[in-house]
Amino acid sequence: MIRHTTVHEINEMLETGGECQVIDVREFSEFNSERIADAQLMPLSNFEKHADEIDHSKPVYLMCRSGNRAAQAADKLAARGFTDIHVVKGGMTAWAGADLPVIKGESKIWSLERQVRFTAGLLVLTGAVLGFLVTPYLYILSGFVGAGLVFAAVTDTCGMAMVLAKMPWNQAPIACDTPQSSVK
Repeated sequence: MIRHTTVHEINEMLETGGECQVIDVREFSEFNSERIADAQLMPLSNFEKHADEIDHSKPVYLMCRSGNRAAQAADKLAARGFTDIHVVKGGMTAWAGADLPVIKGESKIWSLERQVRFTAGLLVLTGAVLGFLVTPYLYILSGFVGAGLVFAAVTDTCGMAMVLAKMPWNQAPIACDTPQSSVK
């Protein structure tokens, strides 16, 4: 069964030593820049590869930036027979907004959301400039990116983010290809 929990509920559970597993399904660069002390990294992009390493006997609390990727991971765990699954509502955004303790990393890599905004903006600008300077047909690039952004908003998924998550700068170093409880 998949339940939703608040950041305050999970924080209280962690403070009192409650038995649970906090799994962060954000990408390595996001996790490395800011995370909860007791969270284990298991990025959604290769979640299936490590999902069997999660203990079935303990409650699983899934965390991401806002809750969407955590909900996707919850569905994958439910399909594998997990029964005590909790999605942390609002994710790290809610956690930081509630001024709960975080570990700040030294990552200079932008968050995935910021990378998407930059890339989309750059593609729109490129399409507009090339459409003006070279041929009006290149305005199609700007329209294509705009349509992709609308699709991303309606479906709450982002193809560009999925592609950017696989870029080398967003990957864990080779030595850290396994779940990241040690990257604290």
